Order: sequence, then C-alpha cells, then structure tokens
Amino acid sequence: MRRVPSWFILILTAIIAAIPPNLAAKLATRLSFNSSPIVGFAHAAPVAGVGGGRQQAVEARDFVLAAAGDIACGSGSFFAACRDRETSDLLLQVNPDVVLALGDNQYEFGLYNDFLNFYDKSWGRVKFKTRPTTGNHEYELFSADGYFDYFNGVGNFTGSAGDRDKGYYSFDLGNWHLIALNSNCSRVGGCNTGSLQERWLRADLAAHPNSCILAYWHHPRFSSGQHGGSLEYQALWQALYDSRADVVLVGHDHDYERFAAQTPSGALDSQRGIRQFVVGTGGRDLTTFALIVPNSEVRDSRTFGVLKLALHSGSYEWEFIPITGGTFRDSGSGFCHNTQQQPEPHRPRRRP
Repeated sequence: MRRVPSWFILILTAIIAAIPPNLAAKLATRLSFNSSPIVGFAHAAPVAGVGGGRQQAVEARDFVLAAAGDIACGSGSFFAACRDRETSDLLLQVNPDVVLALGDNQYEFGLYNDFLNFYDKSWGRVKFKTRPTTGNHEYELFSADGYFDYFNGVGNFTGSAGDRDKGYYSFDLGNWHLIALNSNCSRVGGCNTGSLQERWLRADLAAHPNSCILAYWHHPRFSSGQHGGSLEYQALWQALYDSRADVVLVGHDHDYERFAAQTPSGALDSQRGIRQFVVGTGGRDLTTFALIVPNSEVRDSRTFGVLKLALHSGSYEWEFIPITGGTFRDSGSGFCHNTQQQPEPHRPRRRP
C-alpha cells in the first residue's frame, strides 16, 4: 500500500476541522493513514498478553460502553425469564462503541450450537463490537470451546475473546485501559498472588501507568446476591488497587448492585478505592438479594437492563437502563485516579 503524502493529510485535516463535530467523529473512526494513524475501535484488537501483540492506538475522544452478564437462555433453560432479546434491543438503541459481555453469556452449558441458535439472535447482533469475558457456564463442558469458537472463530486460538488457554486480555480506548480477566481461576492456573494471571495483570498495569482503568470479569469480589462475593479474587483486586484502577464490572449474581469505592479488603476508600458494579441483568433471569454487605449503595433485583458507561479522558458517567416497562434507574459519575486533574464528580442519582 502506498504511503499517503503528508500534504494530503494536512488538507484533509483542514476539511475535517470545518465539519460539524458529530459528523467529524463518525468520519474519523473510518479512516487510517500510515503516518499519524486515526484508528477506530473496529480496527483495534485485544492483546492476549503483554508483548504478545501490538495494541493499536485509538483516537482520543469520548467512548460509550454497554455491559451486562448472565444473558442468553439456551436448550435446557426451563422456567427462565429469557429476556435477552429485550436487553439486546437496548444495545441497538444506545449504539455503544463497545459491548462488554460479563460472562455466563450463553446458558446452560455454553455450547457452540446454543451460541448460534440463541445468543447470536439477540446479543449476537452486536458481536462485531463485543469484547467478552467468560463465566462458569461457559466452562460447564469442553473447556469453554463453544465460547471461544463463537467469539474467536471455530478452532482459532486467539481473537476477540483472548487466547483459549487464558481468556484474559486487554485493550485501549482513548485514555482508558480495559482489562478482561478470567475468574474461572482453576481453569487458568489460579487467581492468587503469583499466579500466571495475576503476574500478567501486574505487568499489563505497569505498562499503562497514566491511564484510566476499567477491569471486568464474571464472579464478584463483593456482592449482596445469592452467590455473594469471594476472597478468591482479592489478589486481582489488590493488583488493580495498587495501580489506582477506577472501575470493576462483574455479573454472576442475577441482579444490579453498585458499591462505593473500596479497598481490596472491602474498606471504604473515597480517595483511591475501586467502584464495583454487579450487572447480572442481561436476560436469563433475576434472583433476590441475600445478606446486604457493607458499602452497597444501590440495589435492584426486579429489572433487566444494561449498564451504560460514558468514558471521558479523566472521568466517567454511568447509567443503568431498564428494558421497556422497567422503572428502576441508577446514574452518577466519578473521576479517574491516575489523571493529574480530577474533576468534581456528580452526585450519584437513583430513581426507583
């Protein structure tokens, strides 16, 4: 491919500057040049390991994410609510840059044919912009083969779901560094201090010292739901906390729960703690809360929906969006710990 001359880029830049901002942003995501690249998310690929591939830079602008877990019914999902089509309609309405599927994406056993026959007809409509993580149901049979075949391509070792033997990876969106982890610890050599995944995580974080950081996996460190939280993920949380991470998204408990910013041990820390969202509202079914744990700020177990996140260069905003007929909402904002200038966050808002 011939290199685009610099004079051409300068002329095109001047033309783009005269275009209204909303139209210019759409144009920018579709263009890239060998010198001074402008790369949209559709061209960015997750990195399966530090140094294992080249992360492509994404132009500095605001990005929108939409996330939920515990999503699609499948063969054997008897008596489940199966509202994944409706939550996927929200994805089409929000039209985010990236969709995060937070695990247990396809019930009951994560079979490839079930992914094709069920998930693909709902959340699969935005598969091209999805960066998933795996849940326990994907590992029920065949070491998550159906999950990796669906997201990476049949038989492919790596792809949008990361390497088959890991299931963890990272990628950048502007000033934000996103990290997908695998909370099925026994399947990937553990999640404890010194494990392969924990060491990979620390190295990955060290390579992004000035970024806003969002991590996501399936099983919660903290939860008031039926499954509850688990200390098994404390070492991962500690690595994130040490690098001043900002947000963690999880599923597993089929409810919505927002926590205040916390330390790895669950102590309130408004200065550098990590805010966790449990978003197990993707469609399979909903379950009630059990024991309400400390620092749980907002909870709902009656509403299917998705969490929308607007990622700015030094801050973020969240909004829980219900399916049609739902009335519960939750919204607010926060700032990034690693940015030099920290804007005053808005007061969280909840509407029953």
